[in-house]
Amino acid sequence: MNGTPSQKLLTIGELSQRTGTSVRSIRHYDEHGLLASVRASNGYRMFPENAVTQVKQIQRMIATGFTIDDIRGFPDCMLLIEGARSCDQITEVQRQRLEAIDRQMADLERRRARLIKTLSEGTFPPVD
Repeated sequence: MNGTPSQKLLTIGELSQRTGTSVRSIRHYDEHGLLASVRASNGYRMFPENAVTQVKQIQRMIATGFTIDDIRGFPDCMLLIEGARSCDQITEVQRQRLEAIDRQMADLERRRARLIKTLSEGTFPPVD
């Protein structure tokens, strides 16, 4: 990333304040290649203005259940445009994530039913 004079750079603290994301999370995203930073002469990380959008997008994707590794594989357009629509390239990944969540929910429902039965009967039911 080139920090040109016409481009305002943000400190990690400023980026944290503008996005509501912890400094630790921003460092984590940067270390995993999701953000581009440069080092100032004092060694501090500096981020371009568009990092605000990127951090917000990363947070949205994480809230949907995607991992840092998943997000790293997404096209750049997913990070560069705030509120970007899903790119065709990740539709299958989204479907797979939804299927995984559905499986987890079904498993939790089975566990819940077994626990309710255990509480009502006072014994552990046999495993299906």
